[in-house]
Amino acid sequence: MKIDGTTKTYGIIGWPVKHSLSPLFQTTFLQQNDINAAYLPFAVAPDLLADAMSGLWALGIEGFNVTVPHKETVFQMVSADADAMLIGAVNTVKRSEEKWVATNTDWRGFLAVIEGLEFASAGQSALLFGAGGTARAVLHALAQSELETVYICNRNPDRLAGFIAFAKENYPHLNCHEIAWQQDAVTTACRDSALLVNTTSIGLQDGHRFPFDLSAGAGVAIDAVYKPDGQTAFVHAASVAREVVDGLPMLIAQGAEAFAWWHDCNRPDCSAALAQIETFLGRESLQLPGWSRS
Repeated sequence: MKIDGTTKTYGIIGWPVKHSLSPLFQTTFLQQNDINAAYLPFAVAPDLLADAMSGLWALGIEGFNVTVPHKETVFQMVSADADAMLIGAVNTVKRSEEKWVATNTDWRGFLAVIEGLEFASAGQSALLFGAGGTARAVLHALAQSELETVYICNRNPDRLAGFIAFAKENYPHLNCHEIAWQQDAVTTACRDSALLVNTTSIGLQDGHRFPFDLSAGAGVAIDAVYKPDGQTAFVHAASVAREVVDGLPMLIAQGAEAFAWWHDCNRPDCSAALAQIETFLGRESLQLPGWSRS
């Protein structure tokens, strides 16, 4: 990389952010497209977020990604597009002439993973675990597909009821059903669902198990979160009966969508970026045939 007076700066803000893989693949995207820019991590404590937003503007930063815990707070500080307004969070921001504008590429990243798995969603059912911000992004993605039914399961019944009401109001064409946080209800929904999706953080800790047996039914399963070795508790539970991927492909795909939005270009090669990060992490390769053929 050659740094000179015309080099533009992009980055990612979060707290913490030193573990982020985004600088690795975003730098590769820049090099592949011969763009004179750098992508840097910025650790921003929550109580300094407003100062950081002003500082990023003053320094001429062209755009940045947003990760936890800032997605919903930054949403209140920018001009968000229609998709982000519905999801209620942003993860990608760029400079316009007068202000920060923003979008949410998490949902596009999720759709890209479905594309990579070559999952035929038309007329199918899905079981979604979680009712937070990531679940909203996934639901938004599912609503753009031809999926017919979404079963939604969350351990907090009040939050689940609110999420179901949100889903029915904003995606009336989807059949959304509340599923009790109980094994028998989960088993029935698994049996009827070709797609399982986890957006909770349950089981990320070593030694923790996913709270349900997911062996009923068949199809694919996607975890929205990842571990360096790829073995989340959800992946372990769902792999008994399904093709599974953890959140690494979604992370890369949402980053590729962000890159395309910043630079007004086609989405970079997610397959090559995935292989790069897998090598960096020393983990086994995931198979996403749709990406290798795109």
